[in-house]
Amino acid sequence: MDIEQRQAELIDHFVKKALVNKGSALAPVIVEATSHPSLFAFSEILSVPTVIELEGTESSVLLDVLRLFAHGTWSDYKNNISRLPPLVPDQILKLKQLTVLTLAETNKVLPYDQLMQEIDVRNVRELEDFLINECMYAGVVRAKLNQLRRCFEIQFAAGRDLRPGQLGSMIETLSNWLTTSDNLLVSIKEKIKWADNRSELDKKHRKDIEDRVEDVKKSLAIKKLQTVSRPTWTSEGMMRTSQNLVG
Repeated sequence: MDIEQRQAELIDHFVKKALVNKGSALAPVIVEATSHPSLFAFSEILSVPTVIELEGTESSVLLDVLRLFAHGTWSDYKNNISRLPPLVPDQILKLKQLTVLTLAETNKVLPYDQLMQEIDVRNVRELEDFLINECMYAGVVRAKLNQLRRCFEIQFAAGRDLRPGQLGSMIETLSNWLTTSDNLLVSIKEKIKWADNRSELDKKHRKDIEDRVEDVKKSLAIKKLQTVSRPTWTSEGMMRTSQNLVG
């Protein structure tokens, strides 16, 4: 089963669980969802009516936790730790994985020093173990460790939930990309047309040269024939053609 299919099944599972719980009863559902090793998308759960209803209630902190895992990072948690509940180890691991995904959205080469600061690891060995075991083996990124340059080179990273207001920016980015692609396609077509025209000119030029060579060959053949057939005079004053000469 691929990652996307597994994600879809897990989302459906937790959405159904959230639908039949309300208020503080959603706490174990949210903890389980944000701790699950294979779930990295939470916007569908955030859209469940019973979850939305947490806003402004005594259990609104559960909504804040879910938003943290949908859009936030480990640094966001540390900056708001006083108003958020303690995280269990699996939640901490998940949030650090999500932090790497967030960093990979804007930069495909992540320096070790930046990563160690963002996810609170103490040394390179610990960082590389985390990146290999919890990111690469987990399938959320495809990347290469560059120990010489001390960086993590991203080839692919799973996408996170869209943050509020991010959709418009994404649409603008895709529109710009589409415009650039259209312009590139026009340029390619023009170059193909130019190459085709150049090819036709080359063919015509080659044909002209071949015709000239043939004309020269014919001219030389005629001159040779005329030279062979030209009459000559003997010492006795008699005219004979070279064709009648006896050696």
